[in-house]
Formats: sequence, C-alpha cells, structure tokens
Amino acid sequence: MKIGGFFMRSSIMKNIPIALIYSRLIIGFLIIFISILQVNHYPTYAISLLSIGLLTDIFDGIIARKLNISSEKLRRLDSSIDQIFFISVAVATYIQCPDFFKNNFIKLAILTGAEVMIYLVSYLKFKKEIATHSIGAKIWTIILFATLIEIIVHCESVILFELCLWVGLITRLEILAIVFTLKKWANDVPTIYHAVKLRQGKEIKRHKLFNG
Repeated sequence: MKIGGFFMRSSIMKNIPIALIYSRLIIGFLIIFISILQVNHYPTYAISLLSIGLLTDIFDGIIARKLNISSEKLRRLDSSIDQIFFISVAVATYIQCPDFFKNNFIKLAILTGAEVMIYLVSYLKFKKEIATHSIGAKIWTIILFATLIEIIVHCESVILFELCLWVGLITRLEILAIVFTLKKWANDVPTIYHAVKLRQGKEIKRHKLFNG
C-alpha cells in the first residue's frame, strides 16, 4: 500500500506543472469573460487573475525542474499558452479601454509584428515555435505585467508603456538573433551569448531555478 501510495503521489506531483500551464489558459479566457460582462470592480478581478496567471507561469517551470520533468514538449506547451494568455489579457483590456489601443495603434502594431516575426522565422527554420525563455524575455514579461496593470486601472500608460515597447522590441531582436544563430532548435537559451556557444557545440550553463 505504501508503495502504491508513493507512486500515486509521484504521479500527481508530475502533473502539477501541466495543470499550472493549462490553468493559465483558463484564467486568460476568464479575464475576457468578465470583461465582456462588464462586471463591477473589473480592475480588481482582472489584476488578481493576471497576478495568479503570472505566478503559474513562474512556478510551472520551477516545479518541473525540481521534479526533473522539464522536457522540450512541456517548454513548447508553456510558450504557446503564454502567448494565448497574454493575447487574452490584451483582448480583455481592449474591450475595457479601446481608446488606449486606438491612440497607440502604430506602436502596438510594430510590437505585435516583431512578436509574429520571431515565431514565423522559428517555424520556417525549425518547424517549431519559439521556446527560448530568454532572460530578456522574462524581464520584459514583468514590465508587460506592470504595464497591463496600469492600463487596466487607468486606461492609460505613457512612460511605462514606452519602456515596455522598447524593451519588448530589444528582446524580440535578441530572440531573432538567437534563432538565426542556432544550428538546431533548442529551448531555454538564456542569451545570444549562450546561442553562440551552442552553435559552437559547447555546453551551456542554465540557472537551475529559472532557466534549466
């Protein structure tokens, strides 16, 4: 019985990262849903859900690495659902604050275009989506998180949005450089420096907690 219980607990533990990843998908759709319904105190609910979503994004990878189950398939799934999650939040925010999106249409189009480009280039070169999970991308995610909160609360963002825009573009360019540098597809490539080392056939060190 003890052995059976151990394997059951082990199986449950191994499913936690997958559950956290898919929970982010549900959270994203839920944010759209409450935005469409125009619920009272929407900013409070939206920010709470956005925060929970960000926490699931942080801990799914950490737990997977701790359990030694961080695989290519899991990292690709994580990246794909990250995209859907933030698109969902953007759609919900547009419903609430359409003027912000109209006033910043060109900047948002450029940033969106840069994001689409790195996925397109990756698909054309490797037939796989991006899953570099670079350090720069992680930093940008935090800035994006803060920017979305400001927009949700005030339907406006100036300085923070500009920072988000430029850091976003710089990190997209780095990811593009990583894709062009790699000879074969790889997940969890912290920086362009690490991509060069991989191209040279050298081993790279990844942070066990955040990028390994």
